[in-house]
Amino acid sequence: MTPPVVVGVDGSESGHDALVLGQWAASVLGAPLVVAVVHPAPSALGSGRVDAEWVADRHRAAEAVLDDARSVLTGDGEVEYRLVASTSAAHGLHDLAEELGAETIVVGSGRSGPRHRLFAGSTADRLLAGSMCPVAVAPSGMDVAPGTLGRIGVAYVDTPDGRAALETAARLAARTGTALRLYTVVADADATLPFLVGQDAEHAFLDTARETYEQALSRAAGAVKDADADWEILTGDVVDQLSELTDVDVLFCGSRGYGPARRVLLGGVSARLVRRARRPVIVVPRSG
Repeated sequence: MTPPVVVGVDGSESGHDALVLGQWAASVLGAPLVVAVVHPAPSALGSGRVDAEWVADRHRAAEAVLDDARSVLTGDGEVEYRLVASTSAAHGLHDLAEELGAETIVVGSGRSGPRHRLFAGSTADRLLAGSMCPVAVAPSGMDVAPGTLGRIGVAYVDTPDGRAALETAARLAARTGTALRLYTVVADADATLPFLVGQDAEHAFLDTARETYEQALSRAAGAVKDADADWEILTGDVVDQLSELTDVDVLFCGSRGYGPARRVLLGGVSARLVRRARRPVIVVPRSG
């Protein structure tokens, strides 16, 4: 059986964006869609009736969120709706994804939370701290649906986590017949080296770095099978440049290049990128 795409929702507009992204992902992957709401589990310690009444109220709120999700999703396709009791939204989604062997977890960015959240804090940030499968984050107010722009982006660096992101993106591009573009960002000349090194040395360093990146990008794009791939080098701050991309359906990136294999471990760039990106970002655990 094809592993499912799991979408975590909380009743917010950001959750609606996650539903749109998750439905698209399930459609192109030929995977079942599981929509989940995580609500607080009963506490081991508490004042009995008060705790039970509060948990029951949160359970009813979670059921209302699922009803809202049913009204948002359109079209055909296999959809399962799940209520999950856990100590946190991220923990509940982690457990569900591992139980189902999920292909991907999809959540909203959390920028526009509901008035009365089931849990406080950012579910996306917490999910991106150890997921065994890719985590897709839908930007708040996504005005162009995924699948309409005809390009999949990859934030590429020639490291194990960068190659893992490219491999996953290339499989999706081949499946959908979508073009693939690899992006690498080079810093501005005045942001690379201390001024005492000298302008000539700075430019020599940048020229060498750019040449190295071009070679790595060319090799990586040329190795992609079953999809058209090209590459582009951007100049400036890496998060500024990647977050402003508007011509990709989704942007794949790796997690940081250390820590346990086959786990997403959010690094500095990916952490800031998922909060600011204008297009959906999919963070991929490194292989090995």
